[in-house]
Formats: sequence, structure tokens, C-alpha cells
Amino acid sequence: MIEIKNLTKRFSGRGGGIVAVDNLSLSVAPGQIFGFLGPNGAGKTTTIRLLTCLLRPTSGTASINGFVIGRDDQSIRARVGLLTETPGLYDTMSAENNLTLFGRLYGMRNATKQVHLFLKMLELWDRRRDAVGTFSKGMKQKLAIARAALHNPDVLFLDEPTSGLDPDVAKLVRDFILELKSDGRTIFLCTHNLDEADRLCDRIGIFKHRLIVADSAMNLRRRLFGREQMFRLRRIETEWVTSVYNLPFVNQARAAGNQLYVRVDDPEEQNPLIVRQLVGLGAEIQYIGEVSHSLEEIYLRIIEEAESAN
Repeated sequence: MIEIKNLTKRFSGRGGGIVAVDNLSLSVAPGQIFGFLGPNGAGKTTTIRLLTCLLRPTSGTASINGFVIGRDDQSIRARVGLLTETPGLYDTMSAENNLTLFGRLYGMRNATKQVHLFLKMLELWDRRRDAVGTFSKGMKQKLAIARAALHNPDVLFLDEPTSGLDPDVAKLVRDFILELKSDGRTIFLCTHNLDEADRLCDRIGIFKHRLIVADSAMNLRRRLFGREQMFRLRRIETEWVTSVYNLPFVNQARAAGNQLYVRVDDPEEQNPLIVRQLVGLGAEIQYIGEVSHSLEEIYLRIIEEAESAN
């Protein structure tokens, strides 16, 4: 469990300094993947540094599985894993020796079994004895993720884990993250890859120095766009759109080409009534499906509304 209450970080400077994190309050349940989304400079990395005890907050507090930042820092560091934007590995050492060293630093009595498991899972086994300085960016990123998860931490903080990776490497990393989640770990994920966040995260928080909203992507879709249904017709008449819109349970109806878009609250119950209405008017229905708005649309709408409100 991650519990954050009124967390604030101000960096001193001219004009009163810069507030990087402003009064953040948030809970992340055990075993969740929580996506922390926001533009560059929004304070996401600063938040991670605060939660992993690399920075001290100006005010407010947070706890990781009951351990409080600023009071139980050593206990927190021992129980979390951190992937930063830069891997920070020892280039002259082999992949295997890098992980073994960090296993010892974390106090693992026999890290060999875990080291070998992660090297195999992340397809680094054949290069385990090669110097990390000879590795590609993707290979270094995989090794850095293995290092962050090596000591079986309760909570993992991952900052842009697939940034700049080839699609096949990015998929392997995502699969590894899901494998870690299946082991019951809580994962706090910062990413600019909104499609990735949509696929991985149980909940997302949209953040720009302040937390704007935190919810599941599904709930945010329904809150912003409702449940929009698409009826593809062989042809469409203007009066059919009007007739459907006049049904008492329809919130919105619009036509685009030969497609009729209808927004309702309960499509499972109401779609058959719309079909009956259309067929009665002489429409030939070719296909029915629910419109799924992308997380990018959700994110941009929320950021735009937040900026307009300021």
C-alpha cells in the first residue's frame, strides 16, 4: 500500500522557488499497477524520488506498507525497487556480476538463483558474461529492470521503463512487469506511452504538479464520453438520426457517413430498442460496436480542461 497525504516539494530559487509537487494526496492499493501520467516537468520523477527517500518533502507525508518517509527511510529503501530514467549500471562488469553485486548490497544471502531466473526471463542469459558496456540500450534497460526487482521488493517504482525501446523489447518488458504484478507486487509506473498505460494499469493518475484525477481508464472514458455505440448502416437518412435521438434514454445521436453514433447509459438493455427502431424505419444494419476512446483522448481532454480552469 502506498499512502500519500498532502505531499509537497518546493525547490528554492528566485521568486519563491518552484513547486514541483503540490499537495499530493493519493492511495495505491497492494498488487495494483498505478500509472502516473503527466507532461514533461510535471513533477512525476520528483514524486518518485520523494517516495523512495531520495528527496525530503517540504511538507506532507507518505508511507510505503506502513513505513513513513523521513522516519523509516532505510526500511523503505530495503523494500522498494527503483528504475530511473538512466540505468546506472557498471559497464565494465558482466550482466551476471552486476545483478549479483546488487543482490549482495540488498542483503540477499544467495542471489544466484534469482539472478539466473531474471536473466533467462528477460532473454539476457546468452550474454550474461559479457560486459554491460557492450549492450544495446534495450538490453541495458532490461538488466536495470531485473536489478530493480531482484530483491523481491513489495513496491516497484518504474520511470519510463520502455522509453526508446524497439517494439519487441518493449513487449518483453511489459510482459515482465505483468509477471511481477502476478506475484503480488505493487507497481508505480511513470510513462509517456499512453497505449502502454492503458494496457498495463489498473488505475491511472493524471498529474501536473497537482493531481488532477485518479481512476481506472474505463471509468474515465465513461465519465468523459459516456458509452457511445456505433451502428453501421447500408445507408442513413437524416430523419432516422432524429428518430433515434428522440428515444427517451438516448443522450446523443449523430451521423458520420453511413455510421450512426449513439450515446446511452446502458447499451446492453437499450441497444435492442435502438435496433428495433432503426429496422422499423427501414434501416439495414451491418454492424454494431461500442466506441472505445483512447487513453490519449482522455488524457488530452483532462489536461486541456485543467489548464482552462486555471
